[in-house]
Amino acid sequence: MITRRNFLKNTVTGIAALSLPLAAFEIVDPKKLMASEAKNPSKVRWVFLIDTYKCTGCGFCVKACKLENEVPYDTNVTRTWVERYVITKDGVNHADTPDNGGRDGFTTARMNRGMGKFEEIKKEDIDKAFFVPKLCNQCENPPCVQVCPVGATYQAPDGVVLVDRTWCIGCGYCIMGCPYGVRFFHPVHHTAEKCNFCYHRITKGLKTACVDACPFGARRIGNLRDPNDPVTKIIMTERVGVLKEEYGTKPQAFYLGLDREVK
Repeated sequence: MITRRNFLKNTVTGIAALSLPLAAFEIVDPKKLMASEAKNPSKVRWVFLIDTYKCTGCGFCVKACKLENEVPYDTNVTRTWVERYVITKDGVNHADTPDNGGRDGFTTARMNRGMGKFEEIKKEDIDKAFFVPKLCNQCENPPCVQVCPVGATYQAPDGVVLVDRTWCIGCGYCIMGCPYGVRFFHPVHHTAEKCNFCYHRITKGLKTACVDACPFGARRIGNLRDPNDPVTKIIMTERVGVLKEEYGTKPQAFYLGLDREVK
């Protein structure tokens, strides 16, 4: 007997991939941000703050996330990851996204160029280097919610985008629709997977696993609708940016010290 899930999975066909150009970050306008938030009656809007000045690429956040959220430890998929950027004196941007998401840190000068290729940059050629943690941006206008044909991906009143594994049919629409590349198929459950700000923790007054694990305070979570929240104060008063603002998704992961070389 065919199940509802299999029926829907067999009838959803023709995934249309989005053509997404490379884009840098945009500086956030606090006035526009607060004007937008004032329209929403909810008392909570979860946001994330990443300080690239403090990130050392240790990978503790990736380890903690995998263990907390039951993502198989040795698989090359993860809800959050760390990228390394090296800008050489000739102006060339070298980006390194390890297969394990930076789980074990960056212990060598070798940079993963993908497809089994590696590159080693000499110290004397480096102009600057930095690390950038990435995770789900919990967009205000999430395209993944819009393209899900069965409602398995949905947005909670506090802004966090969640995935119901019991409803997900594994069609892949949400994975193709995310301009940030944060979604993947869970290797065990075979359903769409992504960061959900450790929703089971933050709704109980706890911090996310990655925030707890970061020894340098590079990752913080807060409530944008609380003017006294330390994270909100930073977002409203300091130079913060978001990734790919031109897509209109209104990402709620904010960055301190983000360079234009970051894609």
